[in-house]
Amino acid sequence: MKSKVIKGLLSLSIGLSAFTYTSANAQTLSEIHKKQAENQAKKEEKNAEIKDVQGKQDQVLDELQKIESTLQKTLNDIQTKKTEIDETKNEIQSLKDQIVKIQKRIKERDAILKERVRSMYESGGAVKYLDVVLGSRSFGDFLDRLISLNMIAESDKSILEDQKRDKAAVEQDKKHVEQKLNSLNAKLQELNELNSELSAQKEAKNRLSASLKKKETHLHEDVTSIEEKNEILAAQEKAVKEEMERAKREAEQRKREEAARKEAAKRAAQQEQRKDSAPSPAPTHSEPSVSANFIWPANGYVSSPFGKRFGGSDFHPGIDIAAAGANNQISAAASGTVARSYLSSSYGNVVFVSSYIDGQLYTTVYAHMSERAVSTGQSVTQGQRLGTMGNTGHSTGQHLHFELHKGEWNYAKSNAVNPIPYLH
Repeated sequence: MKSKVIKGLLSLSIGLSAFTYTSANAQTLSEIHKKQAENQAKKEEKNAEIKDVQGKQDQVLDELQKIESTLQKTLNDIQTKKTEIDETKNEIQSLKDQIVKIQKRIKERDAILKERVRSMYESGGAVKYLDVVLGSRSFGDFLDRLISLNMIAESDKSILEDQKRDKAAVEQDKKHVEQKLNSLNAKLQELNELNSELSAQKEAKNRLSASLKKKETHLHEDVTSIEEKNEILAAQEKAVKEEMERAKREAEQRKREEAARKEAAKRAAQQEQRKDSAPSPAPTHSEPSVSANFIWPANGYVSSPFGKRFGGSDFHPGIDIAAAGANNQISAAASGTVARSYLSSSYGNVVFVSSYIDGQLYTTVYAHMSERAVSTGQSVTQGQRLGTMGNTGHSTGQHLHFELHKGEWNYAKSNAVNPIPYLH
């Protein structure tokens, strides 16, 4: 009767253990699926944001091209106006040279006219002209003298008209050229102001374009992080299934061992009963094959503890173990299945290990390694070499970044716990 009770208790214990594993695993897988669905929704949202930003960026680039075209036309216009101004300046200089020559002629004419006036004043003006005509010796001499006087009068009149015409032409040309130069200078000033305005617009648009480009890059980084997160969660799901199978195999193995031990104890008890009819010994319970404790994953000192740091502005979801020298081994803190082994942009060379210990899922993370010695899906035993301490990813020196999560790993690190109380 006692033997039947023991068998019943053992069967119930094994059944409850299997039920606990199954329930815990089902719950964990459900949470992973939920996280994956949430991440997919976030990814679609981010992709929509990227599409919107890219549309705005295309619009800005179109505006930039229009500004570039207008700016180039303005620069060409400025160069044309500068050329016209240079030509006008040359024209003014040529006119000034011509004015100097005309002024020289005017000065010479002025001297002649002054001499004529002085002569007329000294000779008494028109009376002397009459004396000249009346003093003719003959009619022929009279005609010669009269013609000469007319020629002198015409010459004086021509000189006066030339003086008047040259002075008027010089003043008119000079005024015209100066007005043209002033107009061109005003236009040049206007174009320079437009150039400055367009350059400012171009700079503003470039800043906007750079800002949109930066935002687009960050959105791509977010999507990359979400994709990486989904990959880790998917890998964890597979690893959890592997751990379920491993836990099942271990439970069955313990069941067989317990049955064999019980049968051996029964036979031994029967032999003892036959000898001295002594009572059979009470059954003992075997310990789980996996220790509830974790071993230190590396030799060294804790350079950065778990929790808030840098004045509370940063949360450290694990501990950093540092050690000098090369070939510092990183070991598995507990037996389990490698959920993922890969090169991450932030973690560097990293290994995720899923472990079931006493019905509880744990995830350990080993980051910044120089190289990895295990691959995704591989089963590892406690103390097995996973890689070598390094300085890859977002790292500022050689160390191991070690995380312990009571449950699955997630991007928010909400399941992270302080590893030190678990390590021995």
